[in-house]
Amino acid sequence: MSEANSTEPSFQIQRIYLKDLSLEQPNTPAILLVQAEPQMQVEVDIGIAPLSDELFEVMLSGTITARVEGKTLFLIEAKQAGIFEFKNIPAEQVEPMLAIACPTILYPYLRSNIADMVSRAGFQPIHLAEINFHAMYEQRLTQAAEAGKGAGEGNADEEKSKIILPN
Repeated sequence: MSEANSTEPSFQIQRIYLKDLSLEQPNTPAILLVQAEPQMQVEVDIGIAPLSDELFEVMLSGTITARVEGKTLFLIEAKQAGIFEFKNIPAEQVEPMLAIACPTILYPYLRSNIADMVSRAGFQPIHLAEINFHAMYEQRLTQAAEAGKGAGEGNADEEKSKIILPN
């Protein structure tokens, strides 16, 4: 049987790529002379965009802000993405795979790119904590269910779904 006619379920990574990466150090050089421990804030979010019936782009966005004495030491924004192919997979299984399996595949790349950028900027590398994308998915489902039971405003706040990692 040829692969084109196969009805077997198939999940494939078509491509993994760095979509965007930026570094800002708005208060240099003066801030580099301050001898205080930086306060870190890390946010990670997931974006999913269908490209066709079988192809999806999944993007992990990471924002790392380091502050010293209330001033920004550095700000890094990174977007790690991948194109994933789903063939003959039941529709009810695709969404969890997009929200759990795909980000789990992309996250090590995002972590590595952020650590590299921080190091190249002249700071000690930051090693982001592991993320349980299954728990993140369950949290979003709960938020969506609660929003549905709410006042019916239909304006779900995307900021609430971001995960903020501890220092």
